[in-house]
Amino acid sequence: MNEQQALERVRRELKPVRYEHTVRVTESAEKLAHRFGADVEAARMAAILHDYAKYRPAGEMKRAILGTVWLSDDWTRYGDPILHAPAGAVFVKEELGVTDRQLLDAIVYHTTGKAGMSLLEKIIYLADYIEPGRTFPGVEDVRKAAETSLDKACFMALANTVTFLVNRRQPVFPDTIHAYNDLADKIK
Repeated sequence: MNEQQALERVRRELKPVRYEHTVRVTESAEKLAHRFGADVEAARMAAILHDYAKYRPAGEMKRAILGTVWLSDDWTRYGDPILHAPAGAVFVKEELGVTDRQLLDAIVYHTTGKAGMSLLEKIIYLADYIEPGRTFPGVEDVRKAAETSLDKACFMALANTVTFLVNRRQPVFPDTIHAYNDLADKIK
C-alpha cells in the first residue's frame, strides 16, 4: 500500500476534523523524522494510519484486542479513549495488510508510550501530541523541547498526560508510567 492509498482508506474511516488532524500529524512526524534521523517514509505511513480505528465502536475494538495473541488484555481495562491505538494496529494489519511490526507498534503506543520506545514510536507519539492543531496547556513547551531533544519532549508530554489523568482521578495505563520512568532515567 502506498501513501496515497493509505490516505484514501483513512479518509473513509475518519470524520473530516480527525482526517485534518491526521494530515497535521503526518507533517509533524515528517519534520521530527528529518530532525532526529528516522525513516521519513515509515514515519509518514505510521502517522497516516495512527487513528485508523478512532471511530470504531468500543465493543468492536475490545473484541479485536482480545482476539490477538500479541496484545495484552490490559488494553481493555483502562478506558475507551485508548482502545483505538491497539485496535487500530489490529485493523491496519487485518484490513490493510500492513505487517511491518515497527509500524504497527508505533500505532499501538501512540497514545500511551511505553518503556524502551523505538525512534519511530517516539516520533509518532510526539507528532500526535504536538501537531499544530493542539492547543492544550503545556503543548508549546513540549513543541519547544522537540526542537532539540526527542526524549525530553516525550518525557514532558508523558508528564503532562499523567498529571492530566491524575487530576481527573482517571486510571493511568501502566505503560505510560513505565515510559515516564524510562525517559526520566534517560534525560537525567
